[in-house]
Amino acid sequence: MGIAEANRQLVAQFQKQYGLEPGIFYSDLEEMLKATHPQGVLAYTNTYDHRRVVEICARYGVPVMMEKPLAVSLEDARAIEKAARDGKIQVLVNYETTWYRSNQAAYDLVHENAIGEIRKIVVHDGHNGPKEIGVGPEFLAWLTDPKLNGGGALFDFGCYGADLATWLMNGRRPDSVTAVTQQIKPEIYPRVDDEATIILTYPHAQAIVQASWNWPFSRKDMEVYGQKGYAITVGPGAVRVRLPEKEETSADAKPLPKTKEDSVSYLRAVLLGGLKAEGQSSLETNVIVTEILDAARQSAATGKTVFLAGRQ
Repeated sequence: MGIAEANRQLVAQFQKQYGLEPGIFYSDLEEMLKATHPQGVLAYTNTYDHRRVVEICARYGVPVMMEKPLAVSLEDARAIEKAARDGKIQVLVNYETTWYRSNQAAYDLVHENAIGEIRKIVVHDGHNGPKEIGVGPEFLAWLTDPKLNGGGALFDFGCYGADLATWLMNGRRPDSVTAVTQQIKPEIYPRVDDEATIILTYPHAQAIVQASWNWPFSRKDMEVYGQKGYAITVGPGAVRVRLPEKEETSADAKPLPKTKEDSVSYLRAVLLGGLKAEGQSSLETNVIVTEILDAARQSAATGKTVFLAGRQ
């Protein structure tokens, strides 16, 4: 086991907080890989550094799981994809919502054709602001830096909806991306957006992603409307469902398989059980997620819809 962290103040803080031995800390990722030969790496860096982490780990054949989103740009996402392919490693992206039983229940209702073909997806994600909820100073510094985070709420929470929509739509890229961002609290977040709405179009469906640092409370929920019914998630474990010729019902979603209960269980199944990452966690899905976010940033800046067909 090893922890690569160049910030000595942070090292001292966490060493004391968790009673960690000083010998497990390294100031450089490559130095740690050479010394510890890990089976996998968990990356908790700023988003801009994800590319560098994967490129280094790929040279040593070490799989990587990172916190969402995958990258700050489509260029970086494709460089990560190339490094993973060349190094023959898996790259996984961790979203809290991947381990929500309610989301899996909605997915199952779609793919069992219980509610018909998808017509509209609406995803709400966010909270009342990172500063307002008291995130640590190191995290807040890069989360509100457009270079290190890619944007503000657009990237921080827009990635969830882009990920869920891509998963529900079986990995299909949207035809177009239209986005509007705002700075409702420029006195707190002068460099990045704190409010974002993204509209994705597909041949027979539309997805609306509402990402915000202005909700009155934290939320991660979605609505999926089909031709003949709907599924609305309620927190991590419940779902409201209306099927043809029936009244709406509410129920607890069934448990997820043990390998999909949380990020560490899933990573363990990949590293030790030979599981190939798929769906919300997969690199393939998250390259599309990054393409959506990249296009959304461009759309918000120009006021124009970005069409993805043939986009390089």
